Amino acid sequence: MAFRAPIKVSFSDIDNAGIVYYPRFVHYFHLAMEEFFSSELGIDYADVLHERNVAFPTVHLEADFRRRMRYGDRIDMEVRVIDIGRTSISWGYRGYRGGDEKDMVVEGNNVTVCVKMDTFDKIDVPEWLKQALTVYLKKSSGT
Repeated sequence: MAFRAPIKVSFSDIDNAGIVYYPRFVHYFHLAMEEFFSSELGIDYADVLHERNVAFPTVHLEADFRRRMRYGDRIDMEVRVIDIGRTSISWGYRGYRGGDEKDMVVEGNNVTVCVKMDTFDKIDVPEWLKQALTVYLKKSSGT
């Protein structure tokens, strides 16, 4: 099963129409990915950036917005690892209102590239990360 991070829609997430402003869903993707690092890989995302000197800028992004959300709603943001490339990682996301799989509100994916945090030079996916993601993929697929 894919990792899920619960997120409560805050007042700063809504627009003048009273619904979540669509770029905030991309922020939710990233919040869930950060939590994935801590919860599933046992590595605090801040340590990845500041101690291990690795960053993950997005180079491609797609999203489909299916239903509106309002202030106070809860979204369970699912994170999946789609592909581990030489220098990139492809991530998948699905957001469910209140965790209800019948009420998907957003679905998307992005591709991040690995770079050195201090120089922004592109690097191969670090071996420690490749191994951790591979273990997670095996565990989440039940093999």
